Amino acid sequence: MSSPPEPAVLVEDVEHRYGPVTALGPLSLTVAAGAFLVLVGASGCGKSTLLRLIAGFERPSAGRVRVAGAEPVPGRGAGLVFQAPRLLPWKTVGGNVALALRYAGVPREERAGRVAELLERVGLHDVAGRRTWEVSGGQQQRVAIARALAVPNPLLLLDEPFAALDALTRERLQEDLRRVSEASGRTCVFVTHSVDEAVFLGSRVVVLSDRPGRVALDQPIDLPRTGVDPEELRRLPEYAAYRAELGRAVRAPEQQRSTV
Repeated sequence: MSSPPEPAVLVEDVEHRYGPVTALGPLSLTVAAGAFLVLVGASGCGKSTLLRLIAGFERPSAGRVRVAGAEPVPGRGAGLVFQAPRLLPWKTVGGNVALALRYAGVPREERAGRVAELLERVGLHDVAGRRTWEVSGGQQQRVAIARALAVPNPLLLLDEPFAALDALTRERLQEDLRRVSEASGRTCVFVTHSVDEAVFLGSRVVVLSDRPGRVALDQPIDLPRTGVDPEELRRLPEYAAYRAELGRAVRAPEQQRSTV
């Protein structure tokens, strides 16, 4: 009998401390391959800390983190998208993606085709030759997503990538990311403060409690992920119900503090 496949991400009895302050845990999560997990909660609850632990930028104070069965190594186990795009301004849009392909070991003769494919995937095929400072903030964030997809890692980690954008651009990029994640089949772990964003993007949403961050609610999101207009999706009664339930879970620590 064959053993079950390793989960994409395993977080087991993890705690993380900064000096005397416990920022996270104890916390356990298992993320299946292909899932889109959204972490949501108030500022300071440990969402970004958990993402850094999964990325391998930090080691947990207690417990263990595994990505595809192995200890995470920075830059090797996952593609990363941050709140700021962190692009190289002296390179073009295409040049930023090509550099990621170079570091991923893609042969030079294959890079131009791959750059075109990746930029097409994120809707930037017509700006490949522009400098990054010549395109909008939303387009820069699309470049960051394309760059993360350039590396053939099965895991994509996103730390509030749309937080600094206006509402309309944010909604458009949510729709783009939803489409791209479905097409790529990658496992995604996405950090946000927005309950609406969590419901729209996630196949599963985990609400973290106030510090130290623990799992306050682990909610699968059973909504259609393909073949539905985004505006129609947001009008579904089920969508509103998920948003209300998650909103209550996020606000619960605040309400508890107000009664003390």
